Amino acid sequence: MSMTTFTIEQQRVGWIARAGDFVELTKPRISIMVLVTVTIAMLAAGAAAEDLPVAVATLLGVALVAASASACNQWLERDRDGRMLRTADRPLPAGRLTPWEVLAFALLTMICGMSFLMVFAGWSPAAWALATWIVYVCVYTPLKSRTMWNTAVGAVSGALPVLIGWSAITPAWDLRIASLFLVLFFWQFPHFVAIAWIYRQQYSDAGFRMMTVTDPSGQLAAWHAMVGALILIVVAMLPAIGQPQAWPCLLAALLASVQLFFAWRFSRQLTLGTARQLLAMSIVYLPLALGLLAFQAVP
Repeated sequence: MSMTTFTIEQQRVGWIARAGDFVELTKPRISIMVLVTVTIAMLAAGAAAEDLPVAVATLLGVALVAASASACNQWLERDRDGRMLRTADRPLPAGRLTPWEVLAFALLTMICGMSFLMVFAGWSPAAWALATWIVYVCVYTPLKSRTMWNTAVGAVSGALPVLIGWSAITPAWDLRIASLFLVLFFWQFPHFVAIAWIYRQQYSDAGFRMMTVTDPSGQLAAWHAMVGALILIVVAMLPAIGQPQAWPCLLAALLASVQLFFAWRFSRQLTLGTARQLLAMSIVYLPLALGLLAFQAVP
């Protein structure tokens, strides 16, 4: 291999690595979950073949806005991320990207995403996308280092994407969208409580005021996990009210009952093992429950 070829290959690898760092800024797993949530909400709202252009435009716009929110989150938390083992290798604390590069990426994706939504999807989904961005970046992120109630605020931003997808298809509101929103909201309590318990020492070292940090006993966090899981059983049944078909809701409620069992076991034994089991169950529960509720909700 000649020196010129070797240099070109080095440059190619370098550009691929940088592209990978920008992709990492978007928090791909969270972004995918947001897009799945928006898609399920559109299906539940009765999206048909003629809605495909709007649906695609909505997903593309949301992907860009979500990328901006994740990048802003990492830009704001870059110093604290550097103190946590689980986040220290992110592009900013690891020094692979500069703060100005990340800020420019966040602004560009926000502008493009919002413009795309307003032009091709409509003002309503664009407004809900902006609300999601504001709650996540401007409220939830700063509160993480100030109060343990940041989890409740984060749950709001995590549930708002269902309103983006729903409003892109129909302006009508009913129990179907209420159920989807509430499932997303209350699901986040057992899910994030488990994460906060597993990484409680790292959160403490970084200065984050999670429930497991402000109450080291874990009892308050366990209580929130159980209450959230319990309420999920109730909200899963909302779309069945007044409907002849209820089995999807019953299955979703059954899944919530299983999650409640894992939350209860976590409250009885506050260990890494029970926390990881609760976390795993929450990851299994969400797509299955949303799929069942979307099936129930289709008019």
